[in-house]
Amino acid sequence: MRPPAGVAIRRSPRARRIQIRVAPVGGAVELVLPPGATRADGLAFLKAKQGWIAERTANALSRVPFADGTVLPFLGGALTIRRAARARPGARRDGDTLCVSGRPEDVPPAVEAWLRRAARAEIEPRVEEKAARLGKPHGRITLRDTTSRWGSCSGNGNLGFSWRLVLAPPLILDYVVAHEVAHLAEHNHGKRFWAHVGRLCEDAEGARKWLRRNGAALHRYG
Repeated sequence: MRPPAGVAIRRSPRARRIQIRVAPVGGAVELVLPPGATRADGLAFLKAKQGWIAERTANALSRVPFADGTVLPFLGGALTIRRAARARPGARRDGDTLCVSGRPEDVPPAVEAWLRRAARAEIEPRVEEKAARLGKPHGRITLRDTTSRWGSCSGNGNLGFSWRLVLAPPLILDYVVAHEVAHLAEHNHGKRFWAHVGRLCEDAEGARKWLRRNGAALHRYG
């Protein structure tokens, strides 16, 4: 028995029940099967949820490519991508314009590389300042394009962040940095942890609410 076109099936040893996930950007549908569930069980569940799936896919956000003319959110403002057909690919900012040279196919990697550099330039000083205030050393700082979390802190103090935070207002980026730096002192989400976050970030609760409402939209771009 085959799944409907466009539906991916994945088995998960951690899943406790059959689940259907619809990506908030693009609307891709994934059927997750727990141990013991058969494909037939999963497909029957999928069929029973067709109305719910149709509603979710209809409301999914469309993707916005990195291309000439695209307007990107950037640290509370906006940047418009403009391509110049010069031989050497690259990107530079000129006011509210992100000037990208090269062929059309050079634009997406050049824009992402520029955004990654911009994100690092915003995140690293914040990590240094907040870690110093907390009196805790940190390890390596890495930037990735994660979909399930905005930041991470490993047991040895290495910090990871989504470069897409640079597409959000500064308060949101600052909150995520504060959240992960606070984990250097408290590797949990208890009262002492949130007290650290509150001292390191101006409006942690407001930032959390913003991410819940708007975070998925940051994955539209590119």
